[in-house]
Amino acid sequence: MAETKIYQPIHPDFLPKLLPEYVEFHNANTAFVPAIQDIPWDPNCRKFAPVKGGSEPLKVGAVRDIPLSKCTMRTFTPEGTAPVDGWPAFIFFHGGGWTLGSIDTENAFSTNMCKGASCVVVSVDYRLGPEQPYPAAVEDAEEALRWVYTKGKSELGVNPERIAVGGSSSGGNLAAIITHIAAMSTPPIPLVFQLLVVPVTDNTASTSGVPYLSWKENANTPALSPAKMLWFRNNYSPNEEDWKKWDNSPIFAPEETFRKAPPAWFAVAELDILRDEALAYAVKLRNAGVQADVKIYKGAPHPIMAMDGAYLTFSDRSPAAYRMIDFSSQACYRSDGS
Repeated sequence: MAETKIYQPIHPDFLPKLLPEYVEFHNANTAFVPAIQDIPWDPNCRKFAPVKGGSEPLKVGAVRDIPLSKCTMRTFTPEGTAPVDGWPAFIFFHGGGWTLGSIDTENAFSTNMCKGASCVVVSVDYRLGPEQPYPAAVEDAEEALRWVYTKGKSELGVNPERIAVGGSSSGGNLAAIITHIAAMSTPPIPLVFQLLVVPVTDNTASTSGVPYLSWKENANTPALSPAKMLWFRNNYSPNEEDWKKWDNSPIFAPEETFRKAPPAWFAVAELDILRDEALAYAVKLRNAGVQADVKIYKGAPHPIMAMDGAYLTFSDRSPAAYRMIDFSSQACYRSDGS
């Protein structure tokens, strides 16, 4: 019997560092799949979740798709009666390196947030590279924000004074950017909270490890290698001169908009190449006088948030997967003053 080819083995240096649950799942699943950057590009891969091991969606009060000018949003409304002043709203941007993923692959996280934070979740199916590169995703994110702020009350029963934003990885990048766009708007769009999970904050980061040591220290980490991250970056933003623009790398946003940013909660994976740029972004917020709480998940690689289904199977609510989602929903819930 022929042996199954292993395409993505875990590097020996990382085996003792990683959560045992992750190692078990990776060796049973991810190891036998070629890395996305090593195979010919096929946009049909977006039909599947960028990360295996997610949980099943939960039951919510209502689900509705709403078209924008160039993309679609999916809204999730809680069960029960809305508060007197309207539901809090959480605008969510999925991960996938601005290349993979869709609202169809984010139903589980969206419903978890809807129930856990008792809010309307608006999941944005922003345009993706390489077909629609930067700034298409930013334009869609801004349009979604303005729609929720101006039409959310009449269309979804949302309180426009209680809007939070958030995202994972590339989606965290867009969520952070949106906070600066909101601050620059005339009049400013008030946001109450930002939830940034393993976010991309600086697209000038490089394998040199300067200024972000995690790019070098975690070069052999599984799931999001430097080669894969650079593949994502080049799909989304092929022109290097764009990388230092603040609506591409929010860490370069004007200081005045950092001072106007809403409180933040960061979920950071210890064994992620993006770890240190997330921590640097949190420092910039704090230096601007903004509350920025950080939770570092020990032994966790980049895709941990999306793997709560796998970890529920292996370890009955691993703190690095299920609890990341649980903490996220609790942080968002607390942000509205409840």
